[in-house]
Amino acid sequence: MWWIYIVMPALLAVTVYAVILLTRGQVRALSRKSTRTAEDLYEDYADTPRQQRRYAKQHGGTWRPG
Repeated sequence: MWWIYIVMPALLAVTVYAVILLTRGQVRALSRKSTRTAEDLYEDYADTPRQQRRYAKQHGGTWRPG
């Protein structure tokens, strides 16, 4: 059973190394620069001006075109 003293630390080291590689890849992917802006995204999901005015009126606010 002497081989367990060699295999288990090696397996632990490989596992830690794999987790570090995966984490580094995720961080790099999530923090990379993008050319998209909030205005670009808003166009896809915005209601029409009429619907925005109606929503603001129903919720006691005012709507300003912007």
